[in-house]
Amino acid sequence: EDVDIPSRRVLITGATGLLGRAVFKEFNENNWNAVGCGYRRAQPRFEQINLLDSIAVHDIIHDFQPHVIVHCAAERRPDVVESHPDAASQLNVAASANLAKEAAGVGAFLIYISTDYVFDGTNPPYKETDVPNPLNLYGKTKLEGEKAVLENNEETAVLRIPVLYGEVERLEESAVTVMFDKVQFSNKSANMDHWQQRFPTNVKDVAAVCRQLAEKRMLDPSIKGTFHWSGNEQMTKYEMACAIADAFNLPSSHLRPITDSPVVGALRPKNAQLDCSKLERLGIGQRTPFRAGIRESLWPFLVDKRWRQTVFH
Repeated sequence: EDVDIPSRRVLITGATGLLGRAVFKEFNENNWNAVGCGYRRAQPRFEQINLLDSIAVHDIIHDFQPHVIVHCAAERRPDVVESHPDAASQLNVAASANLAKEAAGVGAFLIYISTDYVFDGTNPPYKETDVPNPLNLYGKTKLEGEKAVLENNEETAVLRIPVLYGEVERLEESAVTVMFDKVQFSNKSANMDHWQQRFPTNVKDVAAVCRQLAEKRMLDPSIKGTFHWSGNEQMTKYEMACAIADAFNLPSSHLRPITDSPVVGALRPKNAQLDCSKLERLGIGQRTPFRAGIRESLWPFLVDKRWRQTVFH
């Protein structure tokens, strides 16, 4: 159903990142007037805004008067959060609280992107009403961010999502795509985590959920509160790596499954599967099969394209 609002305006934070780029593209291609903002990589395509600069944030929101703000910007690397807790808290909590206040000031619907890491992973699948218990500082800062946005603006949606992949600019942009080189270079064995259960989710699908949520909200002001979205294929990193190998007809015998829980870095939940039935009941959602999505994402990074051209194209 079409929402008839002339020039629907959406502001996307973190528009230079993996998720933000997909969200910008999704709205832009579906008759929304989208403005993206970023920081280090913003220009020339996006507005350069430091989200910790409350005056700059106030100005762009008041100038643009968005109907919707999708807040993708965050420090999302758990090990970086552990080593830079203050900076992570500034971005994940303080900047989010301020954004929620400013959104309320212009009547904009804020979608705050959160994470499955707000849960401890001991009793999946998790509904929106289940009590969070983050194991690491990243999960804690995102949970504090959730509380801060809802306290400052009750017209907010919190969207929790798991590990993401998609069209990356560099393989390191995603914890899923970063494994590709270990898969491709099969001359040495590679240890792969086979303990933590993950649900790899394509950023295109999350972007579609954000747009559908925004459009439903334009018709129904009761659309707010906490929501979950996730891919529905359960895989460890080892299983993802094997699926990647399979998608490109590459050998996987050099990949070694490690079934012990990791001892280095931030603690990770063993299985923080998200129950997505609340969004599904609203008729919201989209899921790309992992093998199709990963092939599309990683094709540009395939080292030996010569003989495989015939297989895929």
